[in-house]
Amino acid sequence: MAHLLVVDDDPALLTVLQIALSARGDQLTVVRTGREAIDRLALSPPDAVVLDLGLPDLDGVDVCRRVRQWSDVPVIVLSADGDEQRKVAALDAGADDYVTKPFGMAELQARLRAALRHGARRRGDPDPASVEIGPLHVDLAHHTVSVDGRVVDLTAREYDLLAYLARHAGKVCTHHLILQAVWGAGYGTESNYLRVYTHRLRQKLGSAGTMLRTHPGVGYQLTDDPDRVPGGQAR
Repeated sequence: MAHLLVVDDDPALLTVLQIALSARGDQLTVVRTGREAIDRLALSPPDAVVLDLGLPDLDGVDVCRRVRQWSDVPVIVLSADGDEQRKVAALDAGADDYVTKPFGMAELQARLRAALRHGARRRGDPDPASVEIGPLHVDLAHHTVSVDGRVVDLTAREYDLLAYLARHAGKVCTHHLILQAVWGAGYGTESNYLRVYTHRLRQKLGSAGTMLRTHPGVGYQLTDDPDRVPGGQAR
């Protein structure tokens, strides 16, 4: 059973969320403003947060940015249909994942399960020497990569890109964040670089290349989570 903080000011949606999430045994705390959410997080940290971006007082992106100054709690944002830039802004501010309205409850629950698992891993091993995701093993200490024990020969840039995604496994990483982390502070809009390098990575990783998922217009995600509802596509 997880303790979830749900932040939304839509009464109808809150009712649906309370019924569906409580039915699976989760404990819910519901607030309707960004300031209430920040206060609750400080007083009683939940296991995960479901955060609507359209709040009456503070912008949901700003809430996420403030929370990330002192907490690594998993945050799943609810975004208006087609509002791609808002999704990107929220992910850049530190959100772990997003669900586009209207959404299916099964999808939200699957993303919550994934976020809770990844949050538990972060708390248990904040600075791992290696990351294992399904058949993929990324040795962060020795800069080596293998798939089912087979060593994969990568260039330095290919390795840096894969290592960044592995460190944030399960999280949707935006183009801007990846470019800044892998290419440097002077980059942020060259998404064509990422298309080229992710294509090369998928080819070299073979069957494990399917774990590298594209979220069109937003970014990339490394996951083999069976509960993850596909929100991206290979490209």
